[in-house]
Amino acid sequence: MNAHAPSDDDSLRPAVPTDARRARWAVSLIFFLNGASFCAILPRYPELVDTIGLTNTAFGLAVGIGPIGGLLAGLFAARLMSRHGSARISVLFQLIASTSHLAIYLSGSWLWLTLALMIAQAADAITDISMNAHGMRVERRYRRSIMNSYHGWWSLGAVTGGLLGAAAAQVGLPLWAQGLIGLVVFGALAAGSFRFLLPGHDATERTPAAAPPSADAPAAASPSAASAAGIPAEPAEPAGPGRPIAGMSLRSLGLVVALGMVLVFAGSTEDAGSTWGALFMRSTFDATPFLAGMAFVALQGAQTIGRFTGDAVVDRLGDRLTARIGALVAMAGMGLTLLVPTPATAVLGFAAAGWGIATLFPAAYRAADDLPGVPHGVGITVVGWFARLGFFLTPPLVGALADALTLRYALWMVPLYALGILVFSGVLSPRRRVARD
Repeated sequence: MNAHAPSDDDSLRPAVPTDARRARWAVSLIFFLNGASFCAILPRYPELVDTIGLTNTAFGLAVGIGPIGGLLAGLFAARLMSRHGSARISVLFQLIASTSHLAIYLSGSWLWLTLALMIAQAADAITDISMNAHGMRVERRYRRSIMNSYHGWWSLGAVTGGLLGAAAAQVGLPLWAQGLIGLVVFGALAAGSFRFLLPGHDATERTPAAAPPSADAPAAASPSAASAAGIPAEPAEPAGPGRPIAGMSLRSLGLVVALGMVLVFAGSTEDAGSTWGALFMRSTFDATPFLAGMAFVALQGAQTIGRFTGDAVVDRLGDRLTARIGALVAMAGMGLTLLVPTPATAVLGFAAAGWGIATLFPAAYRAADDLPGVPHGVGITVVGWFARLGFFLTPPLVGALADALTLRYALWMVPLYALGILVFSGVLSPRRRVARD
């Protein structure tokens, strides 16, 4: 890297086209709405538990069964995107998700709540995968990392939704009214974003044509040239045995699974705040509805800060080291919360957990989308499926432990999730793939 490295960005990156800038804001809006729409429900969970008359085990089972919808629906995301495009699919299924959220607010029984959560998670899974896929398209137009900022907008939406839900709970707004307002407002904004998303096939920005050909650069070198310009090109077919599973070699499949395990533990950590944060605050400290919602808001607020600053951090440290530092912070913060339980340490601990996992989702999605030997859309789909697996497995486990021991002891699972992140973080990149000489 030469002495002019600080100005490399100007020479290697052309001006970002207007349509790409508009698409970035449109994708950011979908991420924001995806976070806000569902997370507005979370502070109302204690009210739903009381209204329906659920134990911690029954509630955890309902929340844990919900992701089955996401696990099943997520398998079809790549096919849907291939046929209809990530732009259309992300908007359509966000509309379906917001509609299903109204059904959650109206739940009158365990079965109703469970089915509504399954539909919501099914729609969310496809929205999640498709909006990340479209975000990768825009990132390639930018020729630099912007994925963490997308997830920052999701976290900002989650914080906004959490605050709105906590305020609605505090003033006693009926559940049905909150659901109806959310459907109208969030649905209208999602529909309006569609016109600004990128047209064309989702693989457009992955073609080697983005790297200028020359007599000195044969076709075989095109992927390297594209990578040097910051545009991941479609990888060449690997030599050797056939690719037996979903078009992937066993090695590629193993890497995708390892990336997926990172998100299993990241998603489980996030679930600790979203599903159990308000209940922990209420059962442990007899907190008011608004204060109870602050556990989730603290987790998502810290995650928002971590994501908006995440691109600069991982450019300097790499995804791998950033993940390991974050896991240690999450482990220490939640350990303090559970060893010295007060409202202040609880908010601090959930904030530490949120900051600790801030960069993991964008890091894993990016790595999966760029893995050699993995067909377009498949890596993101499989990794996203694993993330849903964490949301499926951990709520019933934590709920059963809470009924057997108390929720305070059940949440010792969170430091164990951090340990899992440390174990699997080696699959992440040691440095960011940015444009350099």
